[in-house]
Amino acid sequence: MEQRDRQEHRTVVRWGINRPAGLMLDGACAYSGCRIKDISFKGLRIILGQKLSSDSFIKFKLFICEECHIEIEAWVAWHSKFSDLNVYGLYFTKIKDSDKAIIYRYIQKNFPQEISKNIWGDQEEERGEVMEDKRIFARINAKFALRFIDSDTGKEGSAQTLDISAKGIGFITKEEVPRPSSLEMWLDIPDQGESFYTRGQVAWSKRLSPAQNRIGIELEKADLMGLSRVLRLD
Repeated sequence: MEQRDRQEHRTVVRWGINRPAGLMLDGACAYSGCRIKDISFKGLRIILGQKLSSDSFIKFKLFICEECHIEIEAWVAWHSKFSDLNVYGLYFTKIKDSDKAIIYRYIQKNFPQEISKNIWGDQEEERGEVMEDKRIFARINAKFALRFIDSDTGKEGSAQTLDISAKGIGFITKEEVPRPSSLEMWLDIPDQGESFYTRGQVAWSKRLSPAQNRIGIELEKADLMGLSRVLRLD
């Protein structure tokens, strides 16, 4: 699973467009002016006058031009200031394949040099903000108590996490949990909130000693809400 995470880093292509656009949040009745610094199929970096809550989920319509207007759900992954403006990194949690096609056609027509630049690997990354983007996919060392139940057998167990990412959890337990068991899990994050519930499948299992097993879980879906709680403790 770690190799797959590294591969995903390499396949995230960011197209720098630095283009004015309009953004309308769900429930709003008008577009707000913004500027898109770069965009990909995974997210975008955007400059806004208005404030968004960090570590929150938003739904919005994005209007770049007549042939490029899309509807997206996203997680506000990071925030920084540029003069009196707000710079945000938005990670898409829901985007239609048809909207991905619209983005690609727009880039291909208006910024063909960006496509060829990324094909040859000549992609510039800006310090700080790119590091924040990578935190979404990175594994974070975190030791929390975890309870789980095998959805197929009903067997229960307890564990201690070793690392967490938006796509997986690594933990140690005395229970034998063979691959590919499906688990329901409750993670005790020490932030005064309730235990966080998530689901996943055992991707690998390694016996360390007669009373200790290391387990790697691939989550059913990218769990950004849980990761945001962990990041706030990091």
